[in-house]
Amino acid sequence: MSNDSAAGYARRVLLAVTGLSAQVVTETLYALTVMSDQPWVPTEVHLLTTERGAENARLKLLSHQPGWFHRLTRDYGLPPICFDAERVHVIRGEEGQSLADIRDDQDNRAAADYVADWVRRLTADDDCAVHASIAGGRKTMGFYLGYAMSLYGRPQDRLSHVLVSPPFESHPEFYYPTPDTHVITTLDRAQDALDTKTARVWLGDIPFVRLRDGVPAALLRGQTKFSETVDALNLVFAAPELVLDLHGRRIRAAGRVITLPPAELALLALFARRAQRSDPPLAAPPKGAGDEQWAAAYLALRREIGGDWADLDAVKRAMRTGMTGEQFSSCKSRLHSKLRAGLGHSATPYEISDDRRRPRRYQLALAPEQIRFATSEDGFQDAASLPERSKHSVGSKIGHQQGADP
Repeated sequence: MSNDSAAGYARRVLLAVTGLSAQVVTETLYALTVMSDQPWVPTEVHLLTTERGAENARLKLLSHQPGWFHRLTRDYGLPPICFDAERVHVIRGEEGQSLADIRDDQDNRAAADYVADWVRRLTADDDCAVHASIAGGRKTMGFYLGYAMSLYGRPQDRLSHVLVSPPFESHPEFYYPTPDTHVITTLDRAQDALDTKTARVWLGDIPFVRLRDGVPAALLRGQTKFSETVDALNLVFAAPELVLDLHGRRIRAAGRVITLPPAELALLALFARRAQRSDPPLAAPPKGAGDEQWAAAYLALRREIGGDWADLDAVKRAMRTGMTGEQFSSCKSRLHSKLRAGLGHSATPYEISDDRRRPRRYQLALAPEQIRFATSEDGFQDAASLPERSKHSVGSKIGHQQGADP
């Protein structure tokens, strides 16, 4: 997305990770607003940093003197930008303590969680465009910010690294190219005079893969650890595996546990059993008329799942002349809604699909080895530890004991 289209958002956030190099903020802001052919002026700035970095930013960017952030906005006549001490966020450790620095694996995990959660929160606002800068802070902080943008970033969000011409690059007294002459000296023994007016600053735009559509909705809404979100997304791209716990009324799909109502679970189980037997796609019940074989197979699974007998009796009465095409379509639609709510776009392999031909024929397009049924004795363990379902169980006979496939 271009700066021009992203600039149309009411809320525009410059998000940066910084260490002791607070000038990353002013350098990036200068490149976005002054140097760009399509200026992108943030409405607010947020920093993610350590205790030392926060104090450095407060003194060098926000204090009355030198106040380099305020100098920049005055020098170039920028509109008001919300940036104060409350928008300088100190990374918290696993025990909730603020981190003075990031020194070990525990600090790295805490930084990853903190950065990812901020990106998740900002990108949850549909009226907001985020420009994230990975130029500051320790390398791991920049990596986590870039990775979080891949997890949660949307089309309007951007990622960049600010570049500065030598000898101004990494100079502790350089904050942005000033409109008028401002003299600093080189860092070597010669201490030659440098005019910050002559410096060049530009942004390296970093393309990134947007994986947001693959992140389950529950992870987009709630606070989760960085590692948990990464694990969930890895499962999205892993080979599909479906585990059904009929008595617990839940399934494990793409590594996530989803509770299903008995009606939807029975329909999914019906097709899962057929897929285990490598049965061919199945025609749906006819519209406006009942199919007794469909009803018999479906009700057998509803009884196996158990639950409220009054509810089961109501289903039996509704199907007294067989299952209709309307009942099948309604149940399938509810099942797919539940799967998509829990799995996002990774729900597709677990949906009841059709062959796009007339008459439509339906199947669960998983291989037999990708489907398992949990036994009541085992409960619902981790998918990898569940034993194979016995071929002689009552459930495996559904569809055969009726005299024909449903």
